[in-house]
Amino acid sequence: MSEARTTPDTNTSTTAGPVRLGIIGGGIMGERLLRAAAGQDSVRIAGLWDPAPEAVARLRAELPETQFLASAAAVIEASDCVYVASPPATHLAHARATLKAGRALFCEKPLAVDVADAGRFLREAKGARCAINFPFASSPTVERLREWLDAGAVGQPRHLAIAAEFARWPRGWQHAAAGWLDGPAQGGFTREVVSHFLFLARRLFGPLALSQARALFPEAGRSEREIEARLTAGGLPLALSGSVGRVGADEANGFTITGSQGAIRLRNWALAERLGADGEWEGDPSAMPHEKARPLTLQRQLDGVARMTRGEPHHLATLEEAYEVQATVEAILRSGEAPLPG
Repeated sequence: MSEARTTPDTNTSTTAGPVRLGIIGGGIMGERLLRAAAGQDSVRIAGLWDPAPEAVARLRAELPETQFLASAAAVIEASDCVYVASPPATHLAHARATLKAGRALFCEKPLAVDVADAGRFLREAKGARCAINFPFASSPTVERLREWLDAGAVGQPRHLAIAAEFARWPRGWQHAAAGWLDGPAQGGFTREVVSHFLFLARRLFGPLALSQARALFPEAGRSEREIEARLTAGGLPLALSGSVGRVGADEANGFTITGSQGAIRLRNWALAERLGADGEWEGDPSAMPHEKARPLTLQRQLDGVARMTRGEPHHLATLEEAYEVQATVEAILRSGEAPLPG
């Protein structure tokens, strides 16, 4: 059987006004971007499609000004750029249809769960207008971390650490999608959460290389409950850990950079902190909690979507970055219960 090909789209949008953005998938992420676009000048929503009637009914009641379309194909036809926000196993089918129609693609992470198929898509999409939704690409907190690094706050970086802890999985606010979020085929906190921090390590320091990993799946038919891995990012050692059920808080995460002269970290998605001389962490006075920082980050993401759609330079996550993150995540999950050497 011959391999399906996607025609690269090197043309830019001719739209002079806001970019027409269509959304496939009305779950948590699709709804967030839909709401963020309401106050945005650079994009306007061309339409949304979701196969679940209950999801459409809820959104129609809450956002009656939204145009709800009859199919994914109708969304693609109506749009300059398509945001694929459906469950991961469906990403590449919608992505291929989007590029075949000559539209720009903004895809939710992960790019896919099948690494080999994602690699084929990477080759098919060469030259096309594509980006992946890793919001750290637009995060004000990440900007602050960059400023501190450039100013020599840690001296020479020597070590990275990523930690992600959850009281339960999925998190409480994700209950509507628990069917796939807690399944081993598409879900789990490594794909959903850890991938963001691996992208950040890749973006700040360079290519990822996994050396050792362990993933525990103690409950049949459910996603992982613990991971541990050792990697490098641009040659910088990276220690990764994650678990479910060991903390009381709904979620606690951290991305820590330690160097020859100090340490800085990103905590709980949006808080930038520096290690003081007294050994205590000091927060950035301008930092906002995640719920307040998210709207600004999404607006910056949408500005990037508009630039990407028009064929202009942008800061969004590339397919290459997303593929590298996905391949690393899937390798960690495939490690099963293999113990790390002492």
